Amino acid sequence: MPGTTDLTKLTAAETAARIASGEVTAVQVTEAHLDRIAAVDEKVHAFLHVDREGALAQARAVDDKRARGEKLGPLAGVPLALKDIFTTQGVPTTVGSKILEGWIPPYDATLTQRLKAADVVILGKTNMDEFAMGSSTENSAYGPTGNPWDLTRIPGGSGGGSSAALASYQAPLAIGTDTGGSIRQPAAVTGTVGVKPTYGAVSRYGMVAFSSSLDQGGPCARTVLDAALLHEAIAGHDPLDSTSIDAPVPSVVAAAREGDVAGLRIGVVKEFSGEGYQAGVMQRFNESVELLRELGAEVVEVSCPSFDRALAAYYLIAPSECSSNLARFDAMRYGLRVGDDGTRSAEDVTALTREAGFGDEVKRRIMLGTYALSSGYYDAYYGSAQKVRTLITRDFERAFASVDVLISPTTPTTAFPIGERADDPLAMYLADLCTIPSNLAGNAAMSLPCGLAPEDGLPVGLQIIAPAMADDRLYRVGAAVEAAFVDRWGHHLLEEAPAL
Repeated sequence: MPGTTDLTKLTAAETAARIASGEVTAVQVTEAHLDRIAAVDEKVHAFLHVDREGALAQARAVDDKRARGEKLGPLAGVPLALKDIFTTQGVPTTVGSKILEGWIPPYDATLTQRLKAADVVILGKTNMDEFAMGSSTENSAYGPTGNPWDLTRIPGGSGGGSSAALASYQAPLAIGTDTGGSIRQPAAVTGTVGVKPTYGAVSRYGMVAFSSSLDQGGPCARTVLDAALLHEAIAGHDPLDSTSIDAPVPSVVAAAREGDVAGLRIGVVKEFSGEGYQAGVMQRFNESVELLRELGAEVVEVSCPSFDRALAAYYLIAPSECSSNLARFDAMRYGLRVGDDGTRSAEDVTALTREAGFGDEVKRRIMLGTYALSSGYYDAYYGSAQKVRTLITRDFERAFASVDVLISPTTPTTAFPIGERADDPLAMYLADLCTIPSNLAGNAAMSLPCGLAPEDGLPVGLQIIAPAMADDRLYRVGAAVEAAFVDRWGHHLLEEAPAL
């Protein structure tokens, strides 16, 4: 039987197969990961809450099912780290904010329910930028998370806790959310795989809202196949979510097992290169382009001119929706309450609570969004941003009329040092330059490792973008690239990460 260390190094697919065969128990696998968390998370700080008893109870239930001869699902018994933005009945959900510190939800999000129905073992809740607002996980009210490749650097954001948990072998699977790149950018800088499904493909019911027209939950993993298995477990129509797509989930697992790009037309986005892109990032991206040609794909350059305006449009639309969504945190219904001493009005208590409970970045975006929506400015700012959003969607439509998928670097640079951009919001926002257009248009996108930048030895991500409801193309291309790189390197990229 594999030792504890070996169990934490297995892929999710390998782990599920060993549990199903009886080679190991789900409890043994869960205990191995809980021991790993205890050993390394004090340094990494990937988790905000570890649900040891709940995880072991879920694992025992899987072992009982196997003992009774019941058929186990593709991920039964596999541990998972859940971003602390999804409600979990009886387990704290803070969204990385002091305003919800100690809040225990009375219900499970639809995604949480689906994980439990798939017999996935939820280890706990991961750290994140407060209310998912950030690109570095430095905006968490509970302190930053370190990148396992270099603990002095950021693990991406807002889902840096989930990506760091994967890269430090504390969990083989994780869940993130992607509003402007918060699954893909963390995946890129930690050498893991992250997928933003088509908007509406994964239910948002029970996911604390930041920007409702952009937010999308999705799978995070160490391999493309593992991400596909998790994708199929969480996706599908949900009548509780008015934006949920009532259509079959694309066959992403079959596509990941196929992994063939022969005959595909792949477009390189012209606008995602040039000034501001790290030389090592572009070197690894260009090598990925050549690799795709070697694998039989036809690669062409595609221009999407409206993408140059995506960042500006996003930082009007997202704060506007955030200012509306966060109005519910008023100290009256749930969460933190400050100054309620019997002498103050409800308005004063609300103001004091928000002052104490919201961090600087959340306040910045609320103010920006409220201004953009205010009388006299709505058409000039929010209305104009929505027009740009339409132009971006049309650019995608034109591109996908001639190519099957688009590719680009996931993010312009490798992981930057913690604190380097903390006082420069604009520099921080540029981390999502390549990922934001897909959120504005609602189509599907993936990031997977394509090597290490030679100047700093840190991971670089390759972004693959597919049309809406063509998520299977991501996995078909991603699996082919992953297999070719593993064959070339002789191992998975994460095996080059320094030991913690």
